Amino acid sequence: MNIPSKIQLFITLTFLFAYVFPVMNCSGQPVQVPSPEKVRQVHERALTVDTHCDTPMNMVEDGYDIGKKNRQGKVDLPRMKEGGLDAMFFAAFTTQKARTEENYRESYVMANRLIDSTYAAVKRYPDLAEIALSEKDALRIEKSGKRAIYIGMENGFPLAEDITRVAEFYQKGVRYITLCHSSNNDICDSSSDRKGPEHNGLSSFGAQVVGEMNRLGMIIDVSHISDKSFWDVLKVSKAPVIASHSSVRSIAHHKRNLSDDMIKALAAKGGVIQICLLDEYIKDPDTTQVGYRKMAEFRNKWYPVWDKLSDAERAEVRKQRTALEKEFPEQLPAVKDYVDHIDHVVKIAGVDYVGIGSDFDGGGGLADCADVSQFPNITRELLSRGYSEKDIDKIWGGNFFRVFREVEKTAAKRRDIH
Repeated sequence: MNIPSKIQLFITLTFLFAYVFPVMNCSGQPVQVPSPEKVRQVHERALTVDTHCDTPMNMVEDGYDIGKKNRQGKVDLPRMKEGGLDAMFFAAFTTQKARTEENYRESYVMANRLIDSTYAAVKRYPDLAEIALSEKDALRIEKSGKRAIYIGMENGFPLAEDITRVAEFYQKGVRYITLCHSSNNDICDSSSDRKGPEHNGLSSFGAQVVGEMNRLGMIIDVSHISDKSFWDVLKVSKAPVIASHSSVRSIAHHKRNLSDDMIKALAAKGGVIQICLLDEYIKDPDTTQVGYRKMAEFRNKWYPVWDKLSDAERAEVRKQRTALEKEFPEQLPAVKDYVDHIDHVVKIAGVDYVGIGSDFDGGGGLADCADVSQFPNITRELLSRGYSEKDIDKIWGGNFFRVFREVEKTAAKRRDIH
């Protein structure tokens, strides 16, 4: 057989294989690989939201301009438009420190700086974006061709045991609070505090915070909190809750992720888990790699003393981490690994209880979804696995906005009662 004949036979067999043995989805139905046009059409039609990024920290520390397409960072308004992302939650993140009056004041000031910087950045580009405050704002702003920017607070540390600050931050536009971060605080125990639990879950003040958030119509975020804290929140809250950036523990065994029982309970409450794009939350790391060992040494050296460092010292530690990451680049998971988490939630709880929460600019990013401009790659993978357009609409925003509406309705009912 000559070469042209071999090529012709290969082409013929390839086409025959595609028709006789098509790709199957999880239900055993044939799936066609979607065209770029189909991906874009489905993605643009959905009302898309990413429920967590840490971009405001870049704006405060580095003067990052979200109105321009940047080479650094993961999020800006031009790339949001390019990636078909309609709405995003910008986090006012504060590091947990020792609970002293000085540190309370510092975290309160920082939280307000981050919120004010977000307002100022959006105000500079009125043709590109608008601050969003309600569930309905996302669709209204999307129809105007602009990006909807919501504000969340990551870590309730700035509340400083002052229950009135919940309403204060709500009035400033904060629409969810991640109750704690990597250490225990006044509200609840963290999933990752090296000292272990302090309150055995939600504190008495934390229960007040949950109640006040329900009253105001502020979404409760259970990412980062301990398992016991999680169960306490579900028991106390009158409204459904979210995990703004968490993944599936039975796939990636990080304690920051949610167990199957937690995901089922979250769904039974009407809530949603927003799958995070951070590497160790998607795949268990290869602990034999030199880079992993070097980074583990770095964490063990600096993380235990982080809350004792000055701002200048923290900046230097971040530079060292950047240099280490450049010297030993990570083998990042891919979108297909990410969608495995979505598949798992759909299998154990249903398609109504899963969404997207990237943690961009806070560590999130995949090999083939490195920033917001590449979000259509997730839609492509969902289509390839046989998800319907209706289900993709739910995953990209419908599920989250359903929870947001329920939180607002719960608040309205409580106001009517009182």
